[in-house]
Amino acid sequence: RSYVKMDGVLDFDRWTEGIRQGKNYVGDGRSHLMDVKVDDCEMGVNGSELKLSSGRTVHVSAKVAALLDLTPDSKIKSRPYEEKPYWSVERARIAESRTVPVELIVNGQAVARKTIIADGTLKDIAFDTKIERSSWVALRILPSSHTNPIFVTVDNKPVRASRRSAEWCLKSVDQCWSQKERFLKASPAEFEFAKSAYQHAREAY
Repeated sequence: RSYVKMDGVLDFDRWTEGIRQGKNYVGDGRSHLMDVKVDDCEMGVNGSELKLSSGRTVHVSAKVAALLDLTPDSKIKSRPYEEKPYWSVERARIAESRTVPVELIVNGQAVARKTIIADGTLKDIAFDTKIERSSWVALRILPSSHTNPIFVTVDNKPVRASRRSAEWCLKSVDQCWSQKERFLKASPAEFEFAKSAYQHAREAY
């Protein structure tokens, strides 16, 4: 599921525009990562970019919530990641408790972690982390929810985090197309539009 922060009337065009702007997070519906900011830079606003003249410590904040049953579901918890359900807050449960970890991600790596009680209530969470080079910053509850990034640029230099990460994204585009292509062929106009959009994504990565 993709959750988009919106004001006013909900319609498809405004919802997709919110995704384009980066105002969304994805999840299984049982954990939520909202109002994510790095310092005063809000995710999805002004290009999701915080500009620093030099490296320094930044403050990452959000409102988070998760919901777990009181009794663990051992059948889900014990399954490997390659088996369904791939996304489940149950997989994030710590031992037999009702807590889950919220992780701070910088350039694809977990650099800090805090826990919350997954009782369905909204909680404030914050991290302080030092950014020394241009980086992307996000939050996740693995494997239940993940935010879009906020880009922290240092000295106007581009983010050059990981070639491997970009290659993974490219492979994901190809995998997604392999699953969608046959359904789109029923509508030639939609098929050509989608084919062009996927090719645009390939060229970007």
